[in-house]
Amino acid sequence: MATLAVGPAPLPQRVADALTRCAGPSDIQPTLPAACYVDPDIYAVEQQAVFRQGWVGVGRSDRWPQVGDYSAMELGGVPTVVVRAEDGRLRAWANTCSHRASQIMVGDGNCSRMRCRFHFWTYGLDGRLLAAPSMGRTPGFDTADHSLTEFALAEREGFVFVSFEADPVRIDTWLGDFSQLHAPWPVESLVTSRRREFTVDCNWKAFAEVFNEYYHLPYVHSASIDNIYNDPDDPDDVDGSYATHFGTTEGTGGLLEDDQDDALPVIEGLTGRPSQGVRYSWLFPNIVIATGSEAMWMYEVYPDGPDRCRCAQVVCFPQSTVDLDGFAERAEVYYDRFDVAISEDIPMLEQQHAGMRSPFAKQGRFSYLEPSVARFARWYAKRLLQVGC
Repeated sequence: MATLAVGPAPLPQRVADALTRCAGPSDIQPTLPAACYVDPDIYAVEQQAVFRQGWVGVGRSDRWPQVGDYSAMELGGVPTVVVRAEDGRLRAWANTCSHRASQIMVGDGNCSRMRCRFHFWTYGLDGRLLAAPSMGRTPGFDTADHSLTEFALAEREGFVFVSFEADPVRIDTWLGDFSQLHAPWPVESLVTSRRREFTVDCNWKAFAEVFNEYYHLPYVHSASIDNIYNDPDDPDDVDGSYATHFGTTEGTGGLLEDDQDDALPVIEGLTGRPSQGVRYSWLFPNIVIATGSEAMWMYEVYPDGPDRCRCAQVVCFPQSTVDLDGFAERAEVYYDRFDVAISEDIPMLEQQHAGMRSPFAKQGRFSYLEPSVARFARWYAKRLLQVGC
């Protein structure tokens, strides 16, 4: 497995001081400084501290159902390709040719081999170099010496994670008690019925944050979903690199207020209070999920510089629900709810990002309706301070 050395410049002292305050006691903890959302130098530290160390989510396992299914992506500035190998395992490779470092794969698709279009060096799904045209006259050249660099990959609860570290922390340690806390929902067996990609002109952290706080609901979603949500429970005290909180709903959180009569069946086996609300969770750094009474909806969030993020909306249901007659049509009502809510969030996120650019932007304070955002800020601040100081 590969590893990447620390390389960014140290954090400016003013930012280090601000992050130290974020990492302090929760009752006096301020919000992250605006520079962490807009400053290119801090973004470089963040790439190393947050995305090149530990584990990064890349979606659900069923994103790649068949042998040869692949996705090329950039994680922490590292071109990466995830592919289902011939033995059925998911593998993650450096998407960089061993010849002259061209990117090999582009986009998503299915392949039997991975071939660099520049000089046709060709690799198996297991990363081995299989063919290198016109290299026969190169002294001492051996294809066995030029396999792709492999990255660590782990699957838990139907999610896929990649790490660039040679010896990353165990994924079960990273996730802590996530599985136990989400045990009422059959998270691992839920199947993806929709995946939709888009970009937003805001920092990736802000996009993930808005999914995990109730504070904005009456102001941004007053006519769509606000009246569905009751105030959330107190935040859960968790073990692991994630945050979560549960709250009850009036009807289902998976539908707009006017569409509540169109609800699909409650997840089989989900009873009691978990069936009467939504648990919102943030798998640090970049996967945010909501487990509701009939479905799970989530976003993968990937930075594309400090001022833009690439997102994927993913909706999952139990297989028994997907198998219902008329499921495709009935699911559209759910998709409409998710699209409406995010279309209301995006203009606010872009307006927030414009404000973050101000040299006069200050650190604020968190409301009781933002506990998961506060927990992420503490986690993030500690990671940046470890690398940037």
